[in-house]
Order: sequence, then C-alpha cells, then structure tokens
Amino acid sequence: MILDFSQNGMTVIFEITDDNRVILKEFSKNGAEQTKEKNYKWCAIADVHRTGENPDDHHGGKHTGTSGSFSLRYVEHKYTENQDGNKLEFLLSNGVMNVTVHYQFYNGISAVRCWSVVTNCSSASIGLEYVSSFAYTGLEEENPTVYIPHNAWDREVDWRMYAPEELGLFRTPRFSHKRIMISNTGTWATKEYLPMGAYCVKDHALLWQIENNGSWQWEISDIADMMYLKLSGPTEQENQWYKELMPGESFESVKACITVGDTFTSALKEMTLYRREIIEDNDANRKLPVIFNDYMNCLMADPTTEKMIPVIDRAAEAGADYYCMDAGWYADGTWWETVGEWMPCAWRFPGGIKEVFDYIKAKGMVPGIWLEIEVMGINCPILDQFDDACFFMRHGKKVIDHGRYQLDFRNQKVRDFATGVVDRLVSEYGVGYFKIDYNIESGAGTEVDADSFGDGLLEHNRAYLSWIDEIKEKYPELILENCGSGGLRMEYALLSKHHIQSTSDQEDYRYTAYVASASGTAVLPEQGAVWAYPKKGEERDAVIFNMVNPMLQRIHLSGTIHEMDDRSFELVKEGVTCYKAIRNLIPDAIPYYPMGIPQHGDGWLCSGLKNEDSIRLAVWRMDSGEESITIPLEQGDEVRVLYPSVYSSYAEKTEGGVKVSLPNKYNAILLEIK
Repeated sequence: MILDFSQNGMTVIFEITDDNRVILKEFSKNGAEQTKEKNYKWCAIADVHRTGENPDDHHGGKHTGTSGSFSLRYVEHKYTENQDGNKLEFLLSNGVMNVTVHYQFYNGISAVRCWSVVTNCSSASIGLEYVSSFAYTGLEEENPTVYIPHNAWDREVDWRMYAPEELGLFRTPRFSHKRIMISNTGTWATKEYLPMGAYCVKDHALLWQIENNGSWQWEISDIADMMYLKLSGPTEQENQWYKELMPGESFESVKACITVGDTFTSALKEMTLYRREIIEDNDANRKLPVIFNDYMNCLMADPTTEKMIPVIDRAAEAGADYYCMDAGWYADGTWWETVGEWMPCAWRFPGGIKEVFDYIKAKGMVPGIWLEIEVMGINCPILDQFDDACFFMRHGKKVIDHGRYQLDFRNQKVRDFATGVVDRLVSEYGVGYFKIDYNIESGAGTEVDADSFGDGLLEHNRAYLSWIDEIKEKYPELILENCGSGGLRMEYALLSKHHIQSTSDQEDYRYTAYVASASGTAVLPEQGAVWAYPKKGEERDAVIFNMVNPMLQRIHLSGTIHEMDDRSFELVKEGVTCYKAIRNLIPDAIPYYPMGIPQHGDGWLCSGLKNEDSIRLAVWRMDSGEESITIPLEQGDEVRVLYPSVYSSYAEKTEGGVKVSLPNKYNAILLEIK
C-alpha cells in the first residue's frame, strides 16, 4: 500500500510492504528526479538497537541492521491536523516494544520535524542503545556534496563542503564500513560541530538540524547500493548512552528537523521559517533592543561602581536599551572558581549593587546581569551546603572541569536554589535580562539515578529546559540570553526557549566578521547576538568595521566607548541609530548569501537579509588585495549606503550586481538594495 503525504513543496511517500513493514520510499523536493531503483528491505523509517538483539548486518560502526529493518511491523497510522500543520504518526511493533514514529509538518514550509517514541510492551525490562529520530535510505547520488558546519571557540559557524570521497567514503562494489559520522558528547553541544548538516545534489538539497542541548549524532553511508542519512540524539556507541525501560515505560528520542530545497540556500530559507515556528513570537524577538554588555574589551569581568558609572553614561548616550553587568560582580578574588553563590561582592559596590542597577534604570535602560547557573566553582563559599547528589558524579567522584562542578537540574534542591537566585535578582535589584553563560564541558554525563552516564546527561538536559520554562512562566518579561563561551551551545533545544544566542567570544573584531557573516545559517538573525566593541584609539575604519558586524542581527555593544574621542563616538552613535531604523525588518527577513556561504579565510565577505521588497547587505573587505568587488544580484534598481554615511560613494549599481569599493583592508559597509 502506497501512502503519499506530499505537501508544502515536499515529496513524502511511504509504502506498507506485503510483509507489513513501513518504508520511506521517497523524501525530497517536489519534482526531484528519482534515478535509482531501491532495495526497500533497508529503507525502514526507524532504527532501534535493543540490547541483546542481533544487528543482522555486516555493519561495523554503522547503525544499520537494527530491529527497524527486520522485526518492527506496521500496526496503524494516524494523520491529524494541529495548529502547526499536519501530523503523521506510524505505530510499529514487534511484540516486545512499540515504536511510534512522528512526522510534524508545518503550514507552508518545506520542513518536517521528526522523532520516535519507544514503549516497552513486554513483561521484562529492555535496554536501548540507539534510537533514530529520522532515517531515510535512498539519497540521490549524482555528484553529492556534504555540507558540514565546523564550530569552535572563537571560530564558530565555519561551513565546509566535501565530496563524500574527500571524507573517505568511497563506493565499493558491495558496500563500505566507512561512514561520514558527526557527533557530540557532553554539555557543550556545539563545541566542535553545529548539530546540522546538508546533502546536496543537482537541483536538490536536504538540510537538517538536531535539537538537543547535549549529545547527538548523525551519519551518512551506504547500504545495499544506496546512500542513507540517519539522525539521532545520544547513542551507546558514540556517547555512552544506554536506557533501560521497565514494562510500560517509554522513551522519546530528541527531535530533529529536515528541510528541502533546490539548493542549500533555498533549504536554509525553509529552516529559517521553521525556526520561527518553534520560538516564541514575542516583543523580545521582534523589538530587538540594543544591549550593552560590559565584558568584551571593556571591564572584562572586573566591575565596580566607580568603573561602571562612566560606562553606563556612555552606553545610554550611544542609544542602548539594556545594560548587562557581566561576570565578576560576585568575586572577592578571581571570578572563575568562585561562581555559585551569586551574592554581590561588597567592596566592588560600596553603596550596594542595587545603587548601580537603579542608576542604569535612571539612564533609561533595563538592567541585566550575568549568571552561570548550572555550575558551582571549587571555591564557592556555599559549596559544602550541597551534597554529592546535587552534582554530576562519575566513578564515585564529583565531575570537575576547569575549576567548576556541574550541578544536576534533576535534583529539586538544585532547581529550588537556582529559582531562588533568579527571584532575588529580579525582586531586589530589578533585573530584566539574564545572560546565562556556560563555560565548562562536563563530559559524557552522570551516574546518579541513571542507567548510564549518557542517560543521566540527557535527563539533566531535559530538566534544565523545563526549569527555563518555569522561569519564563514566572517572569514573562525577562529576556534570556543563551551563551556557552560564545557559540558552544548554539542549537535549537535551548534556542527554542531563549530569546538571544551569543554567537562568539571572539575578541578580535576582524575575525568576528567571519562568524557574523555566516551565523544566519545557524541561528535566526533576530536571535543572533554579535559583539560590536570599538576601542579607544582605533582608526575610523576599525570603528566602522565593528559597527557593521552585528547590523543584520542583534547588537551587543561593548568596548571602551566611554574613553573614545567625540569623532569616533559619533560613528558608534550613527551605527546604533542606523540599526534602530532597520531592526523592525529583521524578524521577517531571510538570510541571503549572493556570494555563497562565507568561510573563514575568505578575502571578502558578504551576507544579507532579504525582505519582500528590499535587501540589506553587509560587505567586509578582509585581507584581500583587491580594492573592489562586484556582488552578483538577481534584482535591485536602487543602491543606498546605510552605514556609514561617509562611505556614501563607495557602492554603485552595475550590470549584474553591485560594485563595492573599500580602499583599505579590514573595512566594511552596510547597503540597502530596493
């Protein structure tokens, strides 16, 4: 029986075979040519590896040959409508476990959100070692390109494109044990890669993201002369995850989203629309207030009342709407190992910390503060008030990394303490913004009340998300920033619940441009916070470059603007004014890359936002020896320089595009094309 659920520009076709198995025959863009016969034995919609079960395939490390391919049989399916779109559920069973595979479609978007739920329907416990969130076998193979987003501290969002052979995946006469496998283990979910990827052939692209604030895995390889894609959360093999289900218990996999398009760029448009569906549509994500944060190239975690007053004055004069006091406000000594009590250091604020926050409010700004709420430093004054059950434990010892212990948000005492900290800072000091940072890697997980380290980690991940939900329900006006040493937790389990994402801790404004120009692929422009931190004594070009960096996302202003001369400061104010004039367009715009996805090392960078009747383009000259570049544009009659005004003659419309001339290296400009 053929079941065709094609919609929203996607071809999605299932088949219930004669032996009652469910296969995904086709998952592609409408009109994509299917050129190859498929061995449907291997095209199961879910892969579940159960402990003690024979993975009946010569698979090596690949997640093939599981019960999804052999023992799970069709029971029923449901197709319903909800507020997001249409929802498809397949119920499969082998008598020991039931597996429900979920496909959520979205109105008008070429996107599907997928996950699986495994239920023990036997009378004995069963162990889970792998559960797919999405599985599709039969990818088109005409000269494919695999897009992999490398990610690292200070070098976030670095997409690289590979032929499978460049990653060691060669097609052999039968099949390969080699796979393209990207994974993360631990609490920095994006420390090496973003949980994303793409598979592109001529006129057809699949783009995906895995939504988990911990461990995850995806792989591409071949089986039965076909290429496959599998997405999952943590696994035993890669991430030390094992889950034991008692009779009647269920486990839900992490969610993943897959979008389709003609090209990577068109699939990215669909992913952008999907991301807007899963975040809150509220003022914080639409008004885009300008935030001043006093950390980066400014106070650098050494705040005092005396130091902050002139910074607050200049931030208000520049046009900031929020002022966030960053790290160090609690520290009597070094700020790193003393985190965790969250009480202000008395000598830093002789008149009390509330005096500073009241001053921020008197200047017309909303006060914010930095927290690293998930950790407790080894020198935290209240460490002895928390027993071992409050922390991640492995092999009978508290997990420690870089001077901090990892708190376990499954523990009610931990949650109550964290809520109490927020309550105090909001009620006593009037805080309206929290920068929630996270600066350690706690590893595979915890053994406390867990079937495996990875099981403890996943349950903590989910408990932390539920705590964030509680805080948001209690304080709906709060703005929450997600930060993980910059962009090391840049994924949509957290981002669906936070308003803002810190994209990098990069301290050099020139390298920040690489991150800023590409981050629209990883995070919504209305959520992506980019530093602008011009400093005293910098040349005019450097100030302008700094201010262009965040123009198409969220401005996080910093630097030593309180020590700048008037000429440089006027460029800062002009930049903020320009941003405020265009920020209302950002929440409806689509990331636009007329020169391709920017990569670290490019001599020129260009990224844009496309609205219905206009485009805004940020253009950076990096270390290129060429003084001008022509940016290809398919449309546009009028070109206008938005910032800076002194560069009004540096761009012109030409046949086939826009010519931008920047006479010096490391300079930048913001344009509008109508």
